[in-house]
Amino acid sequence: MYKQITITGFGGQGVILAGRIMGEAAAILDHLESTLVQSYGPESRGGACSAQVTIADGPIYFPYIQSPDILVCLSQSGYDKHVATLKKDGVLIVEQDLVKPEGGRDYFAVPCTRFAEELGNKMMANIIMVGFFTAITGAISLEAARATVKKSVPKATIEKNVKAFERGWEYAQATLKGRREKAAGRIGVVA
Repeated sequence: MYKQITITGFGGQGVILAGRIMGEAAAILDHLESTLVQSYGPESRGGACSAQVTIADGPIYFPYIQSPDILVCLSQSGYDKHVATLKKDGVLIVEQDLVKPEGGRDYFAVPCTRFAEELGNKMMANIIMVGFFTAITGAISLEAARATVKKSVPKATIEKNVKAFERGWEYAQATLKGRREKAAGRIGVVA
């Protein structure tokens, strides 16, 4: 396995933390190799930022990603900047309310900011995205991702962040089920 993942958004969305959680889950609990390269714009909040995570079952010789297998976009500007780099058969995951993909490419969408607001804290949108990413891609295991979320957030917020992670995971499961049913021609059939 060799997965290159780019997560992009703007400062304040928790893009770097999301990348760190993915990489730590892979390396420490899934016993894989991982690297993390982070990039910030000149501003800390509101400026462009991205995290590049490589997960592999063997050595990683070069940590920089030029053409990711998976692109996670939390902002339109991040999408606009990085979508052309995504491999032709790559997986595109977007924040449904903030990113409007163009060009007819298949993608997965989750309204993680809206879900986070419903849970009481929009700062958890990145954790919802980690849950969604985990279920959609299988790049990291559910157990490793959940445990890494628990140890990566402030102690007082662990329970809320686990709920946020599970909200993303469950939404992805429903999305995947809907796609399977559509492919089998069962959408709209009343039993």
